[in-house]
Amino acid sequence: MCLAVPGRIVSVQEQDGQTMAQVDFGGVRKEVCLDYIPDAGVDEYVIVHVGFAIQRLDEQSAQDTLASFERLGILEEEFGDGFSLAARQASGQTGRQKGAAR
Repeated sequence: MCLAVPGRIVSVQEQDGQTMAQVDFGGVRKEVCLDYIPDAGVDEYVIVHVGFAIQRLDEQSAQDTLASFERLGILEEEFGDGFSLAARQASGQTGRQKGAAR
């Protein structure tokens, strides 16, 4: 199955003439192309489909969507067995940390 999954941009860099980002999906980080929304920045949430960020969204919507995907078992399909958003949230691995520098 091919999904559009929300994630938080951790860093942005130019690579071979393309704007790329490291995006965090509840503790799992992947490289994502920002060509469709090149002005997206660190700590913004985006929806990613087949390696491309295709839309921005707010943090609450991103967290709600990830929680729904986890309940349905979809995150294990996308990120591998043992993926647990709840465990990552409890340990502070998702979302922005309070008081963290931007």
